[in-house]
Parts: sequence; C-alpha cells; structure tokens
Amino acid sequence: MNHSKEKIMQAVFFFTACISIISVILICVFLFSSGIPAIQKIGLKNFLLGTVWQPANNIYGIFPMIVGSVYVTLGALVLGVPIGVLTAVYMARFCPEKIYRPLRSAINLMAGIPSVVYGFFGLVILVPFVREHVGGFGMGVLTASVLLGLMILPTIISVSESAIRAVPNSYYEGGLALGASHERSVFFAVLPAAKRGILAAVILGIGRAIGETMAVIMVAGNQAVLPDSLTAGIRTLTTNIVMEMGYSSGLHREALIGTAVILFIFVLIINISFSLLHKED
Repeated sequence: MNHSKEKIMQAVFFFTACISIISVILICVFLFSSGIPAIQKIGLKNFLLGTVWQPANNIYGIFPMIVGSVYVTLGALVLGVPIGVLTAVYMARFCPEKIYRPLRSAINLMAGIPSVVYGFFGLVILVPFVREHVGGFGMGVLTASVLLGLMILPTIISVSESAIRAVPNSYYEGGLALGASHERSVFFAVLPAAKRGILAAVILGIGRAIGETMAVIMVAGNQAVLPDSLTAGIRTLTTNIVMEMGYSSGLHREALIGTAVILFIFVLIINISFSLLHKED
C-alpha cells in the first residue's frame, strides 16, 4: 500500500515538473516562431544596431532600447548589490534579535509592494529630487537605476542571507581560533564560503531589473534615443513592448515580438554565463 502511494506521488511530482518544462518550451516556440521571421524581414544588423525606431515608416532599430536596458540594469546592480549583500551580512551575523524581526518584516513588505506603487513613489519623490539636485527633467537613467536598485533589494537580501546562514558555523569558529576578530571572521571566512548563494542572488536581481516594466515606464522618460547622460530619458526593451503592443499590427507587432526574443536571449545568456562561472568555482 505504501509502495503504491509512493508511486502515485512520484507520478504527481513528475507531472508537475513536466508542466514547468513544457511551459518554457511553449514560450520559446511562440517567441521564436513569431519573432524570428520579423527579424529576418528587417535584417538582423538593422534590427540590433539600428538607432531609429519609427514604426510609421517601417524602421525598427532597437539598439537604443538595448543600451537603455543595459544602463538601468547596471545602475541598479551598482546600487543594489553592495547595499543588499551588506544588509544580509548584518542580518545574519550582527543584527540583535529585537531589531531582526521588524527588519525582516520590512524587507518582506518591500518584496510584496506592487511595481506600480514603486513607480508612483519614483514619480512623486525621485523624479522631483533628481530634477532639482542633479538636473534634467528628472526622468532618465539615474532615476530608473535608483528605483530598480530599491526594487531588487528584497531579493538580494533574502537569498544572500539564506546563503550566509547556510555556511557551517565551523568556518566562523575557525576564524576566531586563528585569532581573527568577529568582523574579520565573518567577512574573510563566512562570506567567501557563501559566494555561490550570493551569486545566485545577483542573478535573480538582474532578472528582476532587466524584466521590470511598469515602474520603469513611469520614471525613465520613454525616449527611443541613445542616452548621452545620466539624466537623459531612455526606453528599455520591456517598456518598448508594453507601450506599443496594444495598437500594433503586422510587421510592427512582429517586431515587438522580435524585441521579446532579444530580451529572452539576453536573460538566457546571463544565466548561462553565471552557470559557467559557478562551475569554474
């Protein structure tokens, strides 16, 4: 009887795993079957390296959107990764119990806030601040980077903290036994041992930043041009799709799906690259 139950549960688990795999395959088939023909019509070089996006004239160059996505993602990582990792270290090894619980609750709350609320915060608070103290119109690379840096913090903090806590306490005790201080034992013994988990947190942060749409639409300026400064308006790959998909048709709609193909390939390359680095370590 128990053996039959185990077989049934194994079949259920296998079925649910297959659903995930089939879903990914179906997404890939849809994207590539709809997007590749459009890229071929436009020309791969013109599509990837073209600097003009004018659907009315059948000109589809997504290079400004690629640059915009790369800029805001890198900016978000520059701001979010150091703060997130250091916060995780503090919570795992330095934070008093009285402070830990409200801090943990605040981070969980940040993770549950909808993107549109972050976007509204950026529009009301960050945009005027940047406009008054940095310059420009307030909507651009810098504002979007700061907002995305805030949005990826809960992911980086949670995953990094779990990785740090998973390190055996013998690493920390070994550092103390060798005469290192509490801080040095944490940063030079525990933290290096948790680098794979922290790397996974960075990957998830990149995925969140490069795939974010609604908040970026509200603070980035949405200009399909190459940015020439931190305060210049930009348009990312995701915002380009969302802004024009509702009224697109024909080659225009296919070009937007082609944009999704490029975004999908970027995310795939990022994950494969980090996987290779993970194996080398």
